[in-house]
Amino acid sequence: MASARYGGDQPISTTEPRVNDRVRSPRVRLIGVDGSQLGIFATPDALRIADDQGLDLVEVAPSADPPVCRIMDYGKYKYEQAMKAKKARKHQTVIHVKEIKFRPKIDEHDYQTKKRHVVRFLEAAAKVKVTIMFRGREMMHAERGLAILERLAGEVEELAFIEAQPKLEGRNMFMLLAPHKKEAKDAKQEAGSSVEEEPVDAGAGSEE
Repeated sequence: MASARYGGDQPISTTEPRVNDRVRSPRVRLIGVDGSQLGIFATPDALRIADDQGLDLVEVAPSADPPVCRIMDYGKYKYEQAMKAKKARKHQTVIHVKEIKFRPKIDEHDYQTKKRHVVRFLEAAAKVKVTIMFRGREMMHAERGLAILERLAGEVEELAFIEAQPKLEGRNMFMLLAPHKKEAKDAKQEAGSSVEEEPVDAGAGSEE
């Protein structure tokens, strides 16, 4: 019988449907291999119909009354689903977020160094969180930090746009830059593969 392939002694998975002898309901609503509605059958009869076709009886709607079962090649179905999931992971959109920290009194040399980090991250299709760190009475001149953010955004506008406008939170002012779609797409194509999304890299470019 078909149940010998997916039944009996194999451990029951809580994430997979009941198959063949694991179907517990005495009656099921049966769907054919071509998707046609075959009607309500006693479960042993439904198993026999699936077995006659060399296929499996798979419970696809256990909460229905009676449960709905479909005749299919369950092994082939699982393989196809695994391949679809693998393909989806390969082509998924991935977002990196990097962080660069500035001081409101940063000198020109340090500013240019940190800007080069920003450009490098944007060219690699990463978003960049730009942080201005205030200390003590520097908070009285928050406009200096804003001026740095506005200058930076203007100087990299060919690579990126402001996704999150400058915002002051506590002693820090934040801005989020995102690469234009074309640059991000080109960088991903050059990389050749996707990588998982990562949290903000607080250490990148944080030197003063």
